[in-house]
Amino acid sequence: MSRATQSWPRAAAAHAILIAYTMIALFPVVVIVINSFKSRNAIFRAPLQVPTAETFSLIGYQTVIEQGNFFAYFQNSLIVTVVSIALVLVFGAMAAFALSEYRFRGNTLMGLYLALGIMIPIRLGTVSILQLMVASGLVDTLTALILVYTAQGLPLAVFILSEFMKQVSDDLKNAGRIDGLSEYRIFFRLVLPLVRPSMATVAVFTMIPIWNDLWFPLILAPSEATKTVTLGAQMFIGQYVTNWNAVLAALSLAILPVLVLYFFFSRQLIRGITAGAVK
Repeated sequence: MSRATQSWPRAAAAHAILIAYTMIALFPVVVIVINSFKSRNAIFRAPLQVPTAETFSLIGYQTVIEQGNFFAYFQNSLIVTVVSIALVLVFGAMAAFALSEYRFRGNTLMGLYLALGIMIPIRLGTVSILQLMVASGLVDTLTALILVYTAQGLPLAVFILSEFMKQVSDDLKNAGRIDGLSEYRIFFRLVLPLVRPSMATVAVFTMIPIWNDLWFPLILAPSEATKTVTLGAQMFIGQYVTNWNAVLAALSLAILPVLVLYFFFSRQLIRGITAGAVK
């Protein structure tokens, strides 16, 4: 039996396992989406049933559009997320390039210091962050959220990207230096295109905590003009009564950007995660 014939059952099994894991991961999302198109009674009576002609209802989406300024919340979340990801990728990649390319005293200590942000949650410094933002006059602004999320995402970005930067050929970089390229041109023209899979991985892992975060928007930007999607969805949750139709509709709309980003970067994401795993 040839190697190709022997590897076929393994490939089929791996494909089946991947499909199973995908279905398990998407099951909660599917439940939220199908229940957002159902009446309140149908949500509690048959939560796993697909909407029918009797149970179909758009009352949740109508409530979200009429009562909440959802499009403004969506715009705020999009601005904060996109700008934060861009800053994390740029500064994280530059720091990772410096740590992996240049040897200087304290290089290892600097890398360990940056890695502390992965082990120590940034929420432990909430009081100090709030005091800093008040002193800077940045409370109730999107800038405050962007600064916090950039600081939150940098440690993981540096940790991941530095390992990929080390795999870039030294001959390629030295050839660029011989041709007269500056360090900035070597970084942007030669190194960054080769680490695109890792950049996509960092972008995905950075976006999800930012987009779904409730803690910092509630503390730093709770006003109506700066609310994010996650914080805006809380207006339908009361102490005694919860409008589940509106909550599920808001969550369904909030899921869309994450899914779009995943499908857009899926190939690069898989390459970035599995790089070096199989020789």
